[in-house]
Amino acid sequence: MKYLSIFFALFLSTSMFAQEDAISKYFSKYVDNEDFTVVYVSGKMFELINKMQLDFDDEEAEAILDVVKDLKGLRILTTENNGAKYYKEAISTINTNDFETLMTVREGKGENVQFLIKDDGGDIINELLLLVGGGDNFGSEGGNEFVLISFIGKIDLNQVGKLAKAFEDDNDSDHDDGENKQ
Repeated sequence: MKYLSIFFALFLSTSMFAQEDAISKYFSKYVDNEDFTVVYVSGKMFELINKMQLDFDDEEAEAILDVVKDLKGLRILTTENNGAKYYKEAISTINTNDFETLMTVREGKGENVQFLIKDDGGDIINELLLLVGGGDNFGSEGGNEFVLISFIGKIDLNQVGKLAKAFEDDNDSDHDDGENKQ
């Protein structure tokens, strides 16, 4: 039984590293390609932001800091060329079966959008992955774009809800101010 537990733990950790490697390999494959815009923010940068003890009067800024405080990394990879090709390649390279689909949008032969998450079964998301890719209709506007965004770390759904509420409240007050000025 002891050996079975050790084998199972090794198997799980290997599969987690394999998934991380798939995203990392896909990202690093294009990091030096001039056709791509690449953004990488390390976990240390998020730690630095958290340690700065910034004091905001702005409720939105505070809510954003609460969401990003436990992030371990952010990777963004975009291009405006061959979006469908890169989207299909990303889907086949990254094992999306390890993720739960939050939302999928497919517009005919236009763009495909997928929001995928890995979670612990509770209110904490361990990774949020956004994939956007143009369709077969390269003549249409936006049909060539590819976007991969990967947030890694602990993302608390309760904090995301507070962030959404802060933006909603701000939009409501902006709307009210506009009505009062007329």
